[in-house]
Amino acid sequence: MRCPHCGHDSHRVIDTRNTGDAIRRRRQCEQCGQRFTTYEHVAANLLVIKSDGRREPFDRQKILSGIQIAATKRPITRETMEAMVDQITEALQAIGRTEVPSKLIGSMVLDQLAHVDQVAYIRFASVYLDINDLNELRNEIDRLMGRSTMTPEPV
Repeated sequence: MRCPHCGHDSHRVIDTRNTGDAIRRRRQCEQCGQRFTTYEHVAANLLVIKSDGRREPFDRQKILSGIQIAATKRPITRETMEAMVDQITEALQAIGRTEVPSKLIGSMVLDQLAHVDQVAYIRFASVYLDINDLNELRNEIDRLMGRSTMTPEPV
């Protein structure tokens, strides 16, 4: 592992915490002295059924990347995004199946984003739901606005 600030490969662990399904480690680079956080997660033996029928191993990083893209320039912290992915991963594991459709994962991401940031929700929905015109976008905004009257779920 390399320092994200200077690229040096020597660092030391300052703090380690168990956060449920992950281990959070605070590290300090031996070269530049900068600190950074890493998360270690247990790999889920789960297959995702894609829309074209292909199956591929579950990858929590893909979910996190999708959320990060949707949350670009939005006031959502990395910790909040990690917590969202943790909740989705835990829910998928609780289902108890070895294969889950990608549509289920996408809808779980939308549920999380609806409670965290409406703009990020619309950004993610526009890709995930394949929104092609303003009428479809307006319908999704109306649906989101109807949801916003509900009590937010904790992340």
